[in-house]
Amino acid sequence: MRMFSTVLIANRGEIACRVIRTLRELGIRSVAVYSDADAGARHVALADESVRLGPAPAAQSYLDIDAVIAAARATGAEAIHPGYGFLSENTAFAAACEQAGIVFIGPSAAAIRTMGDKIAAKHAVDARGVPTVPGVARAGMTDDELIAAAPEVGYPLLVKPSAGGGGKGMHVVTDAGGLPAALAAARREAGASFGDDTLFLERYVDTPRHIEVQVLADAHGTVVHLGERECSLQRRHQKVIEEAPSPLLDETTRARIGQAACETARSVDYRGAGTVEFIVAADRPDEFFFMEMNTRLQVEHPVTEQITGIDLVAAQLRIAAGEPLGFAQVDVTLTGHSIEARVYAEDPVAGFLPTGGHVVAVRHPAGPGIRVDSALADGLDVSVDYDPMLAKVIASGATRDEARRRLVAALGDTAVLGFETNVPFLRALLELPAVAAGDLDTGLIARELDGLLAADDPADVLTEAALLMDAAVPRAGGPWRRADGWRLGSPAPRRYRLASGGEERNVELVGDGVIVDGAAVAASVRPLGDRVVVRIGDRSVSLVAAVDGDVVWLSAGGRAHEVRRVRLDHRRDADASAVPELVSPMPGVVVMTSVADGAGVAAGDAVVVVEAMKMEHVVRAEVAGTVALRVATGDSVGRGQTLAIVTPTPEEDA
Repeated sequence: MRMFSTVLIANRGEIACRVIRTLRELGIRSVAVYSDADAGARHVALADESVRLGPAPAAQSYLDIDAVIAAARATGAEAIHPGYGFLSENTAFAAACEQAGIVFIGPSAAAIRTMGDKIAAKHAVDARGVPTVPGVARAGMTDDELIAAAPEVGYPLLVKPSAGGGGKGMHVVTDAGGLPAALAAARREAGASFGDDTLFLERYVDTPRHIEVQVLADAHGTVVHLGERECSLQRRHQKVIEEAPSPLLDETTRARIGQAACETARSVDYRGAGTVEFIVAADRPDEFFFMEMNTRLQVEHPVTEQITGIDLVAAQLRIAAGEPLGFAQVDVTLTGHSIEARVYAEDPVAGFLPTGGHVVAVRHPAGPGIRVDSALADGLDVSVDYDPMLAKVIASGATRDEARRRLVAALGDTAVLGFETNVPFLRALLELPAVAAGDLDTGLIARELDGLLAADDPADVLTEAALLMDAAVPRAGGPWRRADGWRLGSPAPRRYRLASGGEERNVELVGDGVIVDGAAVAASVRPLGDRVVVRIGDRSVSLVAAVDGDVVWLSAGGRAHEVRRVRLDHRRDADASAVPELVSPMPGVVVMTSVADGAGVAAGDAVVVVEAMKMEHVVRAEVAGTVALRVATGDSVGRGQTLAIVTPTPEEDA
């Protein structure tokens, strides 16, 4: 048995950076791969060597098996770490690595195949006595067969793809009328994401909690679990915040669910790190059902590392190299509590639409119990070609509440200037009384959503931006060259017309003050480390900010804003557009046009579907009329680009 000397990471973003960190600690040479969109990415800079795979689309780069294998051969890599997503659960890739004589850091292709097919997985774990969710799971069922079987399952039910994960293609259906549309959408999403549109049905568990168990298994017969993680805080079946251990389980249930996870791993002769996911009813915490097994490292693995002290990537490497695990179940202890928040390039106030773009500046938090896994750096460009996750902020403490409070503070110290992120939403979520009490379920976010989307007061944001922009004006060169309104007598006001988030207002500065609601109040700006402190009257706020001419980027408490100075020749004419235009709310690709060019539509009808960062957004007609399409399926579009024009139907004379 010999540890690898060179390992290639077949991934990107924060997970590639995180794997490189452990490789460096173990003295192993790292090789990064990248697409054209990631040529300047942080994981490329961190690695000892890097290889270009191809153009930005994942199918031509990160999902190109031949290109990844060729990169490993060219650089002398003895093993490939797949991270998560992309090729991490691809049986063809695992087999290709074996054929090329390269170690795949993960389980066998057979184990991936069985657990990657949720129908086959249910049958495999059933045979080991692991409880599964009641439902209908047979391969090859048509929509008509699924509709006919639905009464046997009962409503509400869950439509699930047999392949893949991450909540993609999953739909909750409350009555028979909604099932056909849900099946059609699930097949389309599953086919696009996983290349397999096989579906099955499961009973939808009321107030479900999502509990998963981390397992490790070596080639010498040792299988252990590292405790559980609570992943119940989800939006549209996508995890948002995860923690370990779960506040729901007692020690007896923890031992039972851990044993069930180990039996799941044994059912496929598992090797490496894996996660077994269970669903638990909030009112029946002692009853759990197997959902699926993820045959890879999970996004949320840091919380397990924080409470066990075990580096899961290092464990993966040692197992893949043939070494014994080196410890038994009795040696695993859980200490304290850890909570992770996923930072996404998305705008919660705008319906969680993907954002992305140029990172003007980024500030990560630090302090006791704080860990950040990130791929962000000043000056990088965040592409919409891939998943929108930017970073993970993890906080640990002796108790759950200490970890939660540390995470709230850490998110307040997180700043990404250049585009909106979900950081303010995460902070609000963590401060909900139910979350503080550990009273969680997968529907909590949907129920509380409106209260989690409060936006900053536009007047405050624009006033802060005006002060920052004004402070950046050079003052040197004598009184006649000053731009702060100096003149003989009282100073002239400096007027700024500013726009941000659809708001456009005038802000007037006079001397060392600002006029707010017609009254002048004292105002100041002073540096404080890598931040600035803006004081307006009795209100004081600490900001991360950047000013570039007529543009100000600022972030306070995790909320990011871009404010632009409006010049007179750029003022919008409110009457300029008499014909309703449908514009893309985000940069992305047109995946479907729902109507033909020249067709008639009613208000609310779907016209175009745009996809970005694995998320679909339906653009609908705002008025009844005739559609003139400006795009076709497959077109790449920018944010604000016209997709269609709807000429309103003339009103009939009374």
